[in-house]
Amino acid sequence: MSYYVINGITLYRIVTAPLLLLLLFSGHYDLFKWLLGISFFTDLIDGYLARKFNVTSIMGTKLDSIGDDLTVAVAVIGLFVIFRTLSGRRNGCLSFSLFFFCFRLSLLLSGMAE
Repeated sequence: MSYYVINGITLYRIVTAPLLLLLLFSGHYDLFKWLLGISFFTDLIDGYLARKFNVTSIMGTKLDSIGDDLTVAVAVIGLFVIFRTLSGRRNGCLSFSLFFFCFRLSLLLSGMAE
């Protein structure tokens, strides 16, 4: 299997992130949830295919990392938008803490923080 196919699956997540935000902010929550689920599923599929067929590239690794970060960022933004009670005035500290925790965790997992 060609790395073009696997990178194409990864590219789906990168291209879909702005579309997901558009759906989210226009109130199409059901479609947002389905496409977000598909994005997480494609992350599973491209990783499985890359390992199964031993297809790796530097560009593919970078694309996968970007796709992962964008998908997780869109999911966290979706949580704040759909469940507005987390970002209410009374719970602002909780919202900031949750966002900071998710951001820090993604940095640690990607190896950017020490």
